[in-house]
Amino acid sequence: MALKLYQHPLSSYCWKVLIALYELGVPFEAVTVDYGDAAAREAFFALWPFGKIPVLVDGDVVQPETSVIIERVDRLYGGGRLIPEDVAAVLEVRQWDRVFDGFVMTPMQKIVADALRAKGERDSRGVAEARALLQTAYGVIDARMAGREWVAGDAFSLADCAAAPSLFYARTLEAFGPHRHLAAYFERLVARPSFARVLEEARPVFPFYPYARNLEPRFHAA
Repeated sequence: MALKLYQHPLSSYCWKVLIALYELGVPFEAVTVDYGDAAAREAFFALWPFGKIPVLVDGDVVQPETSVIIERVDRLYGGGRLIPEDVAAVLEVRQWDRVFDGFVMTPMQKIVADALRAKGERDSRGVAEARALLQTAYGVIDARMAGREWVAGDAFSLADCAAAPSLFYARTLEAFGPHRHLAAYFERLVARPSFARVLEEARPVFPFYPYARNLEPRFHAA
């Protein structure tokens, strides 16, 4: 039975899973979740009551949470190429996966979500704190990437799947500035065929991103 991924082409967390699926060459059916359609929204919430994407359906198993989705696919269908078996190595991968989700993806989403609010509902202090956290994260990642190709171990991993979408969107909000090792790492991620494919598929919907004006010309919708 083919895997089914409930997702949206602008979602950074969905990109994280898509990168892994393309890395592993695992076939799946993509189902776009349209929250604006009442019937589609009701059907998705019936599947996963928290209503958060992405969600992977694998036969009778409904699997939420990006890192667990990727581990499931990697272990069962991908040959264990994104998450190593060695205890020390896997802990390193998981640590950096959490760094990108918690300290890049989370503040990035805070800033983007605030831009979608009505003016009277915006949280300027929270946005300032999120921007400061991104700058702290940039410094930590830059130091980590000095002399490294990928963020954990010698091979592309779960942690890099998390890094690519979080850094892509974060860069439209806060420039990398002097962090040259981070910038070089980002360029390697963009050049990775799996991520390049995700970006190309998302290109038509980039105009709906609130900070689309900050996208570099190479990422603009055709």
